[in-house]
Amino acid sequence: MNTTTLRLLGSLSFLFSLTASISIAEEKENWIDLFNGKDLSGWTPKIRYEEYGEDSRETYRVEDGILKVTYENYEEFGESFGHLFYETTYSNYRLRLEYRFTGEQATGGPGWAFRNSGVMVHGQDPATMVLDQDFPVSIEVQLLGGDGKAERTNANLCTPGTHVFMNDELVKKHCVSSKSKTFHGDDWVTVEIEVRGHEVIRHLAEGENVLEYQKPVLDGTDPNAAKIIEKADGKIELSGGTISLQSESHPVEFRKVEILELKD
Repeated sequence: MNTTTLRLLGSLSFLFSLTASISIAEEKENWIDLFNGKDLSGWTPKIRYEEYGEDSRETYRVEDGILKVTYENYEEFGESFGHLFYETTYSNYRLRLEYRFTGEQATGGPGWAFRNSGVMVHGQDPATMVLDQDFPVSIEVQLLGGDGKAERTNANLCTPGTHVFMNDELVKKHCVSSKSKTFHGDDWVTVEIEVRGHEVIRHLAEGENVLEYQKPVLDGTDPNAAKIIEKADGKIELSGGTISLQSESHPVEFRKVEILELKD
């Protein structure tokens, strides 16, 4: 057996070992499906102007294994922003979603909400939201689609009732753009969020880290957040909370919502 053959066998052996190690690591990751593909078990809606648990127009439904956000029963959107809350709160985890935008925006939907949805993390208890509250106090990871022409980053950050730190500076700007590419069309897109309590949150679009920030806090100037701060005896640090999926007037579908809990 010549030297070249030995080197080739050695390389193949290394690659096999590396592949096996990766496979074993993946097997050890205990991802849990939050959406079972059958119904909305574990999920409860809170839609603006409706009581917690009500969804009179069937905004959220499951069809053919897909969690759909639709507006077929809306004559006018009327700023009826909604959120579908998962029953468990989390602090340290990775959340992975596969979503796509479909169809046309609901009549009366705001221009900025075209192909716009989101997932809220570190969110407030939906049972504490007032009837006409538009968004829960939370950290929003925007899910955005392009119009086929203009550039539009995805997995941006918005902060209803909250602030974050970037480079050790408090950021009070409501929305911060990521560095992702634009996702045009109706293809499925994977977005992952890594949440490390009060320390750091990362946004990933199709596996690329596109945005990162630290130390999320409540905004005391926001009336809804102020109530939470008062109940927490002045504490403003956010280290955990609810997870919810938005309805912002453009139809969107989710075929996977899964979580991997991480150690503190």
